[in-house]
Amino acid sequence: MPRSLVTGGAGFIGSYLCERLLQEGHSVVCMDNLSTGENDNVAHLQTKRFEFIPYDVTRHIDLEGPVDYVLHFASPASPEDYLRLPIPTLKVGALGTHNALGLALKKRATFFLASTSEVYGDPLVSPQSEAYWGNVNPVGPRGVYDEAKRYAEAMTMAYHRVHGLNTRIARIFNTYGPRMRFGDGRAVPTFMVQALRGEPLTVHGDGGQTRSFCYIADTVEGLFRLLMSDNQEPVNIGNPDEMTINDLARLILEITGSRSPLLYQSLPIDDPKVRRPDITRAEQLLHWKPETDLRNGLMKTAAWFRERLERSRVEGKIN
Repeated sequence: MPRSLVTGGAGFIGSYLCERLLQEGHSVVCMDNLSTGENDNVAHLQTKRFEFIPYDVTRHIDLEGPVDYVLHFASPASPEDYLRLPIPTLKVGALGTHNALGLALKKRATFFLASTSEVYGDPLVSPQSEAYWGNVNPVGPRGVYDEAKRYAEAMTMAYHRVHGLNTRIARIFNTYGPRMRFGDGRAVPTFMVQALRGEPLTVHGDGGQTRSFCYIADTVEGLFRLLMSDNQEPVNIGNPDEMTINDLARLILEITGSRSPLLYQSLPIDDPKVRRPDITRAEQLLHWKPETDLRNGLMKTAAWFRERLERSRVEGKIN
C-alpha cells in the first residue's frame, strides 16, 4: 500500500487529491495548519488509511515509517488570502518547500509540487506554454505568491539535479468546483455567493480580462496522471477554453436565475489581462485534457453553494 503525504490537504484542491489517493489504494497523511483549509473538506475521509495532522510545514517535517509520495499543496492560493498573509505565503513557498523536499529526500519518495499559472505573471504571450518564462513584478503585492512559487519550482529542480530526487511540477490554472470557500475572493465563488444572495456581482476593471476555468474533477485527474508519470518538467494543468470575466458573470447569473446587476470596481495591481494554458504537453505526455463543460461544472458548483448557504441560514451562521 503506497503511503502519501499531502501538505495543504484540507484545502480545496488538496482535499480532492487526498480523496483520489485513497480511492487509488494509498494511505494518506494530510498536514494542514488550517490557515485557509477547512476541517469540513476532509471530515468524510476519516478511515483507517487517512490521518490528519494539524501542522505548519514551515517547521521541520518528519514522519515515522515509509513515505512513497510527498505532495506539496500547502499555500494560500487566492489573491484575497496571499495579500492578507504575504509573509506566511513566502515562508510556505520557501521554507515549506525546503522542508517537504527534505522529507522526500530522506524517505526516497517522489516529490510533487503544486505550482501555479501565476508563475507566468501578467503574460505577454497567449496561450502560455511551459517554455514561457513569464512577466512577473517581483516587488508588487502579487509578487509574494508569484515569486514564492517560482522559487519553489527552482528549488524542486535543484533537488532533482543535485540529489537525483524524483520530482513532478504541476502549473495549475484556475480551478473551480464544490468546497471553494465563501470568502475565497476568486471570481467563481465570489460571483456564486453574490448571485445566490441577490447581491451585485463585483467585477474588477472593465471585465474584459480573460481567464480559463477547469472543473475540479478534471484538474485532479490531470494531477494524478502527472504523479504517476515519469515526467520531471513543469506541466500546465488547466482548461484552454478562454472567456472574459464579464461573460463568466453573465453565465453564473443565468445558471443561478439571479437578476443581480454587475458592479464594476477598480482593477487590482498587476492583475493579469489574459490567462490561458497551452496544454499540449499534458495531452502528449499524460493523454489528458479537461472533459467537463463549463456550464455543467458551474451548475454542480451552484448546487453546492446553494446547499451551503441554506445550511448556514438554518444554523444561523454568517459567511
